[in-house]
Amino acid sequence: MHLVTTDDQAKSPTPGSGAPDRAELPELLDADDERPSITEVNGTVARFDMSFAPDKPMREVFIAPFKARAPSLVYLAFALVVAAVVVTAYNGSSNTRLWVWIVEGDRGRPIGAQPLSILLTVSALGTAIRSWMRGVVVTSEGIQTREVLLLGLPRIKSWAWAQVDRLIVDDRGVMLELWDGRYERLPEVAEPARLSSLLEQVALARGKQVTRLR
Repeated sequence: MHLVTTDDQAKSPTPGSGAPDRAELPELLDADDERPSITEVNGTVARFDMSFAPDKPMREVFIAPFKARAPSLVYLAFALVVAAVVVTAYNGSSNTRLWVWIVEGDRGRPIGAQPLSILLTVSALGTAIRSWMRGVVVTSEGIQTREVLLLGLPRIKSWAWAQVDRLIVDDRGVMLELWDGRYERLPEVAEPARLSSLLEQVALARGKQVTRLR
């Protein structure tokens, strides 16, 4: 006959008690150990987009659309063709009609073909450069517009963000409502959607009101 001791009774559960068997406890992490991050478990790296900081230096240039730059490009192409014809005439044979028309004809002209072609080329280059300078410049300090008036006179307008009360965006472009009640529509650019998105982002970051017209 086997005797059951008090220690054996404590170790073995009594029938019908419903007590679960003792399971082996997992090892606890030390206080100094770091828990694995979600990115380490899933095997991916989490990326977070930083919101726009108003004080962060920023400068974005938006050039004029192609239709506004096309005339200057045509003028530049014409000047280059004239210069090529003049160079060909002066370096060609004296028996050709081109040599007679340009080289010999320069003797009776107030200005020769060579100086004229140089003036045309320089003027065309200046016109093309001015056309590429047209557009809108957005910085962290404000907005600047660059336009070219008649006779090639440049016109630059600048507004600090403190002068802008509201931004109005529609299908035609962007309009500024200034602090004194005036409205200023920005000139057309080659990337109107990107300009509208950037201005809206900066305006909201600076607490400005943005209105989208449909």
